[in-house]
Amino acid sequence: MSRARPYQTNLKHGVYQAWQAGALCVAMVMATGGGKTFVLGDIIKEEPGPVCAIAHRQELVGQISLALAREGIRHDILAPAAVRRAIVAAHVQEFGRHYYDQHSRVKVGGVDTIARMKAEGNTWFASVRLVVIDEGHHVLKLNKWGTAYQLFPNARGLFPTATFCRADGKGLGRCADGLVDAMVEGPNARELIDAGYLTDYRVWCPTVKDLELSDDDISDATGDYNKDKVRKAVHKSKRLVGDVVEHYLRHAAGERGITFAIDVESATEIAAEYRRRGVPAECVSANTPDDLRRAILRRFKAGEVLQLVNVDLFGEGFDVPSCVVVSMARPTQSFSLFAQQFGRALRVMVGAEYGDNWDAYSNEERRAIIAASVKPKAKIIDHVGNIARLGLPDKRREWTLERRERRSAAQRNAEALRICLNAECVQAYEKFLPACPYCATPGPLPAGRGTIEQVEGDLFELDEKTLKAMRGEVADVDRVAPRLPGASAATNGAIWRTHHARQMAQRELRHAIGVWAACSPQYDDRTNYRRFWYEFGVDVLGAQSLGAKEADALRAKIAASLAIDGYVISEYAAPTPYPIAEQAA
Repeated sequence: MSRARPYQTNLKHGVYQAWQAGALCVAMVMATGGGKTFVLGDIIKEEPGPVCAIAHRQELVGQISLALAREGIRHDILAPAAVRRAIVAAHVQEFGRHYYDQHSRVKVGGVDTIARMKAEGNTWFASVRLVVIDEGHHVLKLNKWGTAYQLFPNARGLFPTATFCRADGKGLGRCADGLVDAMVEGPNARELIDAGYLTDYRVWCPTVKDLELSDDDISDATGDYNKDKVRKAVHKSKRLVGDVVEHYLRHAAGERGITFAIDVESATEIAAEYRRRGVPAECVSANTPDDLRRAILRRFKAGEVLQLVNVDLFGEGFDVPSCVVVSMARPTQSFSLFAQQFGRALRVMVGAEYGDNWDAYSNEERRAIIAASVKPKAKIIDHVGNIARLGLPDKRREWTLERRERRSAAQRNAEALRICLNAECVQAYEKFLPACPYCATPGPLPAGRGTIEQVEGDLFELDEKTLKAMRGEVADVDRVAPRLPGASAATNGAIWRTHHARQMAQRELRHAIGVWAACSPQYDDRTNYRRFWYEFGVDVLGAQSLGAKEADALRAKIAASLAIDGYVISEYAAPTPYPIAEQAA
């Protein structure tokens, strides 16, 4: 049996605290690869009453069943006989015995199987005290996942997910379209990478020039691309199949990888091209018989197969630890689907001699071991613009229980990325960097230099006239308050108080900006100007000319940003103000 990592224990305790505080349904959010299945298995083990764990596909019923078996939990499997037999066989193959028990208090089933069962007259539904729905971002009040949960009148809900959002913008909270009363968050992907629990990555984004997609191809119902339209676009491309194989051979030849295709026809074509170019590849989908799929996965783990070209199979919830490279040949507007696919390559691959004691090492030691392993970095090759649309999945994101605009936080984050202009590099990097960090190719030259937008916050790029005007606005803030000749003392006093409030707010804001910059000493001033522009939507000089209210609001944003990373802005000691009469003199 596995041992809980500290962050997993904290996440579990957070779930219990949410239930104790009165929440009925709790979303448990943690990045792909963090071990959500282990945590939910621990919670199931500790639950004294009957439990039902629900997966949204039959393939994932087996994943949950194996996870429970790994923790020694006997359980019933609510699935067609053929699926049940295949899962039991997988138990025996991995553990030398099975953990299937039709009389167990714990039952595992697919959402369609559960939803088809008749709750009326079935005392089991009323007896269940905990319902776990894997990939909990699917659960809405009025869809089949919500319907399945509501068959259990006396049960709490636990909805684990890596991405607490939906492409259609619907809110997952009970206050909106879902059933969640409280959300508990574990570490994000970047925190797990930095701690040595996931592998870091490199990204390439070669452009397929004849792949044509637009916002008109997005479905109003799902928020993702219309399946028929995106299939047509993919099949119309004459270059996608060849580019997928070409870039795999260029950047990851000989590595084991997963390619995500749009449909079986496309997957079959890509797999055939891999084999034609000498890469052992297999096409796998939900229609692949269980025995054959398990055999293919064994050959992949052994290195006999180097490419698994799949359709909707190895995205959500499916562990393939041997994967080193992910090739994306399926366009999507769904951040959840994209992040899950990206995460398939981030599992750590270290020797067995480290595995049992992995938690005993420090973060630095784990990262050093990963760096010396067979997978020092995962490789992501995005042929269809998913990263450009949705951003990198390990960036800090704020989830919400409420509805949101279709233009998601993921898509706003994507705006801060650019693809290297060097055709031999084509790696993604953050826009605030003036040049590609991998090959030093400069970013595109600004179209003009007369506005801060044209230079993306880069004060070094502004023309002198514009820069002088901006400095003048800052100087106006720092001057002594103006005095209106002939105005009453009351009027001049009001002018002074307004000006003084602005100066005090500015002094606190400038102190916050200095702390923010000091927390990232690896960047020079030019890069920090650009970083500030992309993070806060205003340039550094412009910020120093804001009014009191706007300056206070920006300071609060900076403080919140720093707090997420564990930094606190120390109290600013403001100087004693001049008396009104001296200011007005």
